[in-house]
Amino acid sequence: MKLYIYDHCPFCVKARMIFGLKNLPVELVVMLNDDEETPKRLIGQKIAPILQKEDGSCMPESLDIVRYVDKLDGEPLLTGKTNPAISDWLRNVNGYVNKLLLPRIAQASFAEFATPEARSYFKTKKEASIGDFAELKQHANGLVKKISDDLRDLDKLIVKPNAVNGELSEDDIHLFPLLRSLTLVAGVNYPSRVTEYRDNMAKQTQVNLLSSIAV
Repeated sequence: MKLYIYDHCPFCVKARMIFGLKNLPVELVVMLNDDEETPKRLIGQKIAPILQKEDGSCMPESLDIVRYVDKLDGEPLLTGKTNPAISDWLRNVNGYVNKLLLPRIAQASFAEFATPEARSYFKTKKEASIGDFAELKQHANGLVKKISDDLRDLDKLIVKPNAVNGELSEDDIHLFPLLRSLTLVAGVNYPSRVTEYRDNMAKQTQVNLLSSIAV
């Protein structure tokens, strides 16, 4: 199977996680961010991730991919109950976190930005939706403090380092990609349980953190 992704994309991380958790081989294909032809050829629109199955057919939508792959062998891993408090925490953080993340993503050394055109395409699209990156960076310190405060609230919700609610569930699929994205941001303060959970999930899912390119 092939998985078409962008490395920075949290939705793509969701799809990558299930392959790592189940230790299933998958060929990762990183598309250039301005490559509209490839995704449109595969599924008719520019979106990621895209799973190309063994039979050549293609499936978009990260959660659909996760559920499909999880059930392929008849032994699903994501059987744990979800916790509404995790959803509430994510909803709150997702209300502002892109203002912190997107300006950093735009300047980081991701493979999808291998050409100046691809990087410019991303920057232009995202600035149109959330505002000027240079201006957002001026307010970054306040957002770093805010996410650090919110991570302290998350710390109280983590039951085990190998599964946020004690048993693997779709909450893990939603939570880890955000924590992975945050490793791109220098200066964030992580409580101990959040750190242990994040690092453990990176190993379990075989998805690298971004600390080495943090800005």
